[in-house]
Amino acid sequence: MTSSNKSAVDIAHVYRGTFVHSTDHTAVEILEDRLLGVDTEGKKRTLRNGTTTACYFATIHTDASLLLGQIANDFGQRALVGKVCMDTNNFVPHYRETPDESHDETNRFISEMLKKKYPLVMPVVTPRFALSCSTALLGHLGEIAKNNHLHIQSHISETKEEVKLVKELFPDYDSYTDVYHKHNLLTDKTVMAHGCHLTDEELKLFREKGASVAHCANSNISLCSGMLDARRVLNHKVKLGLGTDVAGGYSPSMLDAVRRTLDTSKALTIQDPQYQTLTFEEVFRLATLGGSQALSLDEHTGNFQVGKDFDALRVNTAIAGGPIDLINHGEGPKVLLEKFLNLGDDRNIAEVYVAGKRVVPFVETT
Repeated sequence: MTSSNKSAVDIAHVYRGTFVHSTDHTAVEILEDRLLGVDTEGKKRTLRNGTTTACYFATIHTDASLLLGQIANDFGQRALVGKVCMDTNNFVPHYRETPDESHDETNRFISEMLKKKYPLVMPVVTPRFALSCSTALLGHLGEIAKNNHLHIQSHISETKEEVKLVKELFPDYDSYTDVYHKHNLLTDKTVMAHGCHLTDEELKLFREKGASVAHCANSNISLCSGMLDARRVLNHKVKLGLGTDVAGGYSPSMLDAVRRTLDTSKALTIQDPQYQTLTFEEVFRLATLGGSQALSLDEHTGNFQVGKDFDALRVNTAIAGGPIDLINHGEGPKVLLEKFLNLGDDRNIAEVYVAGKRVVPFVETT
C-alpha cells in the first residue's frame, strides 16, 4: 500500500471564501470562510453557463468531431466527445454510414484524438441509439470500447414508442437494456440519456453493471417523451446525473436542468401525493457530484475533496442588474444557493474554473 505526501505539492493559487458542494453523505455541505489551495497540476456557451464537464454527441463526420474536441480543449473545458455512429436511418438516408465505414471512422477518430494527448478531452464511443445501429455495428462498437477502455454514451427508453419498436426489431433480447448489455455496451463507464421508461429489471441490470442514467428533464418535457422517476432510479442505487440534451431541450444551462428536474419531480407528486419529491439539495447533488459519478470521473472532480481537480463556479448573487433580489442581506449560504438555483443565470456566474484554471471570463486571442 502506497502513501501520498501532499505536503510536497506546490500550491499555485489559494482561494478564500465560502464553498458549497456535495458529498456521498451530505447533499449540500457548506464550507464557510475556508482556504482552498490549488496545486500546479492542477464550448463556449456551455462553459459560460457554468458547465465545467460536458459529454458531447457530435456528428457522424469524423473531422468535425475531432474539431469539436480541439475546440473544447482550446477553451479549457473537460469533455467527452463522441463521433456518432449509425448505419440505419431510413428517415434521412444520406445521414448514415455503412457498418464498415462507422467501424473504421470510429477507430480513426479515437486514434487521432488520443494522439493529441489533450489533458481534459477524451473520446467516447457513441452509438446514437439501438434503433439507428445494426447488431453488427453494435458489436463492433462494444469491442472498440472494451479494447480501448473507453467511455460509452447513447440513448435509452426515451419514449414508449421507441421501447416498443426496439422490442419488435430485437425480438431475441430480453429488453432494451439487454440489447446494449449483450453487445458489451453496458459497463461502469456507460452513460445513457433519458431512461424514462426503464423497468425495475432493467434498473437492476444498470446497477449490476455500474452503468448510469443522464436525466434530461427539459428535453423529456419539451418532446413529451415521458417523466423520469428519478427517485426510483436513486432507490435502485443507479448512478444518476443531469443532462441538457440540446437541442431536444432548449437550454444549455445546468441551472435549467436543475429546475426542470425539480418540476418533473413535483409533477409526479401531483399525480401521486404520496410520492417523495426531490429536494433542491438532492438535485444540487445530481447536478454536481452525481454528474461526475455518472461519467465515472468522480475520482477527479465533482466536489472540493482534497486531491480532486478544482472545478468551480464563482457565483455573485448580488451582481448589478442580475435576476436575484436580495431582500435580506444577512441571508446564509444555503438560502443564497437555493436562490441561485431557482433564479440565477449566466450573469451571476462571475468566473468558471476547470482543473484549477480560470476559463471564464474568456481571454480573447489576437
